[in-house]
Amino acid sequence: MKQNQRTAIFLYGVAAYVVFLAVFLYAIGFIGNFGVPKSLDSAPTSAWHVALMTDLALLSLFAIQHSVMARPFFKRWLTRLVPTAAERSTYVLASSIALAVLFWKWEPLGGIVWQFESAGGRVAMYAAYCFGWGLVLFSTFVINHFDLFGLRQVWRSFRGKAAESLPFTVPLLYRIVRHPLYVGWLFCFWSTPVMTVSHLFFAAITTAYILAAIPLEEADLMKEHPEYRAYRKQVPMLVPRVPVAYGEMSSVEQR
Repeated sequence: MKQNQRTAIFLYGVAAYVVFLAVFLYAIGFIGNFGVPKSLDSAPTSAWHVALMTDLALLSLFAIQHSVMARPFFKRWLTRLVPTAAERSTYVLASSIALAVLFWKWEPLGGIVWQFESAGGRVAMYAAYCFGWGLVLFSTFVINHFDLFGLRQVWRSFRGKAAESLPFTVPLLYRIVRHPLYVGWLFCFWSTPVMTVSHLFFAAITTAYILAAIPLEEADLMKEHPEYRAYRKQVPMLVPRVPVAYGEMSSVEQR
């Protein structure tokens, strides 16, 4: 591959990562209802049935994109169209665009299901919300943040190095639960001092998606890393228990 091609792939990967960062930051405000023009719990502007169907379609679009593009068969097909080094960046870019469309076209449903009246309860919910985002970000670095978002792959390509998969290891949080990244997302989705119908619908659908996606993800992991089968038997999925030593294996969080 020529140097100008490797440079183009690298710049593409960087651009995809910048788009991801922008969408990630917007998501914090969108779900937390601050600092963005339209958030999860903004005032309704459409009839409830129209809003409900619109939001369900947006969430379904993201779920399909996020899951289908993560499957090995789709990766094999995609690398016929884009360089192997750019496959992960393409996935990151597509996911970011799908989320941006969701934020743009989201139709709030309104209505309060429950809320915390006390200052202590509200502070606790905001603290849990911040904890969730911190856990999400920290979990990406515990594995390999730059590999997860495609920068490692395009950097290796830019330097003329062949693609290289990460070994299977079990670092830090992955000795406590198999999916700390998803635990973080659940804190983000459910930690709110005011649970509106919009927020409850969003949290319920995204939680259902996570629970449905985990078996698919783990099936791929067991095929790619035979060690994962034994790891899966010893470490809980989402709810932690007292950690147990488990050799030097690691769980690499897949998309």
